[in-house]
Amino acid sequence: MTSTHLIRPLVPETIFRFWHCVLFQVLMLAALVPAATAQVANDNIENRRVIKAEEVITSTTTGCTVQRNCVDERLTGKCIEYHNDQWFEFTPQAAGRYFVNIGGQKCRDVRGVQLVVLTGTPCQTATYRVLSCTSLGNQDDVFVTLDSLRAGQPYLLNVDGYLKDFCQFSLQVSRSAVGMPVSYFPPNPTRVLPTASHVVELQWTLPDSLAAAPSFRVLRREVHQYRSSEVQLVPVRRDTYGKPTTAYTATDTLPGPGIYDYQVVTAASEAGPAPVRLRQWWYGYGEAAALPGTAPAAAMVELPLRKYPTNARLSVVITDPANGRVLLARQLINQTANRRQNQLAVRRWQEAGLEKIAVEITCHPPRGHFFTDKLLLALPPLAAQR
Repeated sequence: MTSTHLIRPLVPETIFRFWHCVLFQVLMLAALVPAATAQVANDNIENRRVIKAEEVITSTTTGCTVQRNCVDERLTGKCIEYHNDQWFEFTPQAAGRYFVNIGGQKCRDVRGVQLVVLTGTPCQTATYRVLSCTSLGNQDDVFVTLDSLRAGQPYLLNVDGYLKDFCQFSLQVSRSAVGMPVSYFPPNPTRVLPTASHVVELQWTLPDSLAAAPSFRVLRREVHQYRSSEVQLVPVRRDTYGKPTTAYTATDTLPGPGIYDYQVVTAASEAGPAPVRLRQWWYGYGEAAALPGTAPAAAMVELPLRKYPTNARLSVVITDPANGRVLLARQLINQTANRRQNQLAVRRWQEAGLEKIAVEITCHPPRGHFFTDKLLLALPPLAAQR
């Protein structure tokens, strides 16, 4: 009797300690599993996530894969290269204009996500009709305009990391635009305006159709930065009759050498239209006034692009082999007669101390299936280039 009374009180406490230990070990194991290995449920099109108007959802492209039989890059041209996509479906209850708002991007690289909006029977690519294809190229909060959507018509949304980027993001289909209009003008050497001055002058006009705009947002982003920053807010000037002035000028001081993207966007008002981009410029200032991959001709490495078929679509991704950091990503149409296309400027990477670069070339030939080559190229010594 005495022994029984001694044992019974210990049983509940022993069980409690046992399960407390088990729970602790489970939590420790969960903490050791990297979040990057998780895969969203809507990775496959048959598990696409149905979203309602005005609903804000968050997701990530990390861990996602591609169902190659459910996509067709021929429908989107050079706009998109599928890598880690996921699927959504939206059916408007009322017809009209909607906006796909993309925000809260947190990505491994600068490039952000890409979005394809289409109609058709899921995974039957012959029935697809693409309404919009957008590659962001940065991590700004942006919106994509979808005009004349039909009530009761399902629309498929495909989100992917642009040029193999890995991103967390928020997504909303709404009657109201949030952020700034998506930019369709990525930088290239022919659009960059060289300047010897650290002060730039921007000029733009206000069209009559936007006379109700309250102000302009002047945005700036250096090509390596993730997001644009608002550097000025310029109010719309009006005369005593309320008529707006049409011509505007603003100046800005560049913080240092580099390539800078300037945009002038109308500010949103409560009852007004969605923001509109009025002008966009690229300015190059100082020694860094060259886009990634456009350095002096003396510091070049030749890529073996001649081995690929003429007119094949090539995706070239350059990374630091030591840590996998993306140094350059470009898409091009292979022209075997264009020798300059094979040249890769490397001076910036030499000056950073790199001795080798990893090159991944994905080829989409005019006929047949795509394939990928991986190379490791040695950079010439920097001293030999001086």
